Amino acid sequence: MLNKYNMSDRNPGMVLDLEWISKVRVNTQSVLKRAQHIQGLKSSKNQWQAAWLLKAVTCIDLTTLAGDDTPSNVHRLCVKAIQPIRSDLLMKMDMHDKGITTAAVCVYPARVADAVKSLKAANSSLPVASVATGFPAGQTPLETRLQEVLLAVRDGATEIDIVINRTLALTGQWEAMYSELQQFRQACGEAHMKTILATGELGTFTNVYKASMVAMMAGSDFIKTSTGKESVNATYPVAVVMARAIRDYYLMTGHKVGFKPAGGIRTAQESLVWLALIKEELGNDWLHPHLFRLGASSLLADIERQIYHHVTGQYAAFYELPMA
Repeated sequence: MLNKYNMSDRNPGMVLDLEWISKVRVNTQSVLKRAQHIQGLKSSKNQWQAAWLLKAVTCIDLTTLAGDDTPSNVHRLCVKAIQPIRSDLLMKMDMHDKGITTAAVCVYPARVADAVKSLKAANSSLPVASVATGFPAGQTPLETRLQEVLLAVRDGATEIDIVINRTLALTGQWEAMYSELQQFRQACGEAHMKTILATGELGTFTNVYKASMVAMMAGSDFIKTSTGKESVNATYPVAVVMARAIRDYYLMTGHKVGFKPAGGIRTAQESLVWLALIKEELGNDWLHPHLFRLGASSLLADIERQIYHHVTGQYAAFYELPMA
């Protein structure tokens, strides 16, 4: 089964090590060179590429975060998450019985109950993730942000994508950021905490690394690039920095923290680059949904078009792939 995974291994966090944080300096040119190298790697072809695209599908947090979300469009999202690739295409690839689903569905807190209801009706154990803590800006009072986490968990979310208070990161108030994140982690209870750094607003790679490390020390199970609402979202150089922080944290503690790029990831080819980056920087252990997610709303449609082309030899440019 490609997508049956165990997220029981939690990151317990550790005491905030301000000495470690204060010494961090990121070499910008080295990061840019590494990211350029990864982007230049040759991708697999034919059936190998199709297999990697199916792997990407199983790592997608299929997301809707629109102001006009309704129970019906959340239901359609859940149906698509349960069967992300048309059954006839999977049949021709002999992958119809491998249990391919997306990794989770991700919605606003007010829509969690709708998603849980739809998945339960379909007898699906797919996780429901919810953004919280004043998403996307994180500028609401701490009490409000904590309450939002508690309500999303109450309604059945098993993963919470929280946002950091960027003001604390930009002004170097790492102890205050650590404290807030610990409180969010406590509010999450058994739900896994995915911490959004909003890297496009952090200014420097050094800040990105420091925020990544503080988030992990506070007990984040995942660190995530962006809300998707910033002017700059997931980029490969930022991912290199975050992956290096994840690797350093693992070497220091023995705990593996997941990584989630999000925002602006729309093409099948981009998903292959992200998988290559994770394989190169963190290794095969991270190439599974319990340690790697792609936050996306439109990516799946392009992957399905590419798989359609692989199976039929035809391009789907003028062929509207059904939502379900």
